[in-house]
Amino acid sequence: MDTIFALSSGRPPAAISVIRISGARAHDAGRSIAGSVPEARTAALRELRDPRTGELLDEALVLRFDSPASSTGEDIVEFQCHGGRAVVDAVLAALTAAEGLRLAAPGEFTRRAFDNGRIDLTEAEGLADLIEAETESQRKAALMLAEGGLRKQVALWLERLLGLSAEAERAIDYDEDDDEIDSALQRECHGLEQELRSWLGRPRTERLKDGVRVVVAGPPNAGKSSLLNAIAGEERAIVTAAPGTTRDHIEVPLSLGGVPVLLTDTAGLRESGDEVEAIGVERAGRLIEAADVLVWLGVPEKTPDHPRAIKLHPRADLPERRAAPEGSLAVSSVSGEGVADLLRRIEAEARAVLPAGDAIALNRRQAQHIGEAADALARASSASEIVLVAENLRLARAAFDRLTGRAGVEDVLDALFSRFCLGK
Repeated sequence: MDTIFALSSGRPPAAISVIRISGARAHDAGRSIAGSVPEARTAALRELRDPRTGELLDEALVLRFDSPASSTGEDIVEFQCHGGRAVVDAVLAALTAAEGLRLAAPGEFTRRAFDNGRIDLTEAEGLADLIEAETESQRKAALMLAEGGLRKQVALWLERLLGLSAEAERAIDYDEDDDEIDSALQRECHGLEQELRSWLGRPRTERLKDGVRVVVAGPPNAGKSSLLNAIAGEERAIVTAAPGTTRDHIEVPLSLGGVPVLLTDTAGLRESGDEVEAIGVERAGRLIEAADVLVWLGVPEKTPDHPRAIKLHPRADLPERRAAPEGSLAVSSVSGEGVADLLRRIEAEARAVLPAGDAIALNRRQAQHIGEAADALARASSASEIVLVAENLRLARAAFDRLTGRAGVEDVLDALFSRFCLGK
């Protein structure tokens, strides 16, 4: 396998740049440029010179890691050099000229860590999410995966599954009455199935990535677009006195206390003979149904049936609208009254539909394979023959192998590692 190298820190200029080499020739490459490499897991100051000319390139810290106890499972050398463009380019050029070395593809360091068993697929997914995290809640959820939270849980499930499988195989080999199934074995299968189902009922990572959908809805001219502009702090939606101005929904991504939110303005709800406006009203209805949180600016009695509806009393700056109905929050896009309280309410409701900060959140792919394992366990717990119990336990183990990347995930791997930047 080729020895690879890449700039693993941000683009120069920077105070320090980290250039990483991984593979069987990493230590030789390090010696050819730095003269010598330090003992494993220690850092030493070295002069970096171009092996072709002996020209001094930089003075840098050099670190060495030995296979298999490295991040990729291979021999690694890292140069922590000055972060000027010319310095980085010169060191990379020297590595490019070295025999048997090539520039790494995006995500190739992490791919090698996976291939060499240093991480499993769930940890790789966590690393990808961590790199892309933009809010505090996204960071925490990604870190739980990247640090092996789900991998450790799956290992516990697999240990139980192996025990159940061993018991089923023993029964096949030694029980005289093949038609009689140990009820305790099937109860344990059912218990594990129910545990997996409880995990499937947890909030997923999709809301963390895409944002909690907060839909602002109500009749025309209720102040929806003005409120969205006031929250966004800029003119994102057109505001006029004419009803029906908003024909399509407008989305504004926000971070409220580290919670990702997708604030959505919708067309005013009313019967309309205008074909374009009618389409907007129809879309507004679908968005209300799909909303995680609904902000309603209409008459309180006409609030759509929604588990997380926040009722507003808009235009509270007007003298005739000072008194808000009971259960409604008075807000004004003009004076700003109530907007801060509204944002706190939205944040609280949004947090309720997100994974807890210390909980492991599943993505769609992970949930799919856990669901497959749960389905197999359900069949095992109700099977009429012990051989069917054993077969369904095997299918449950296979689902976990796909979950952790042990089998059947080549298409997933290519898509995942393409998300990584060069040098990761």
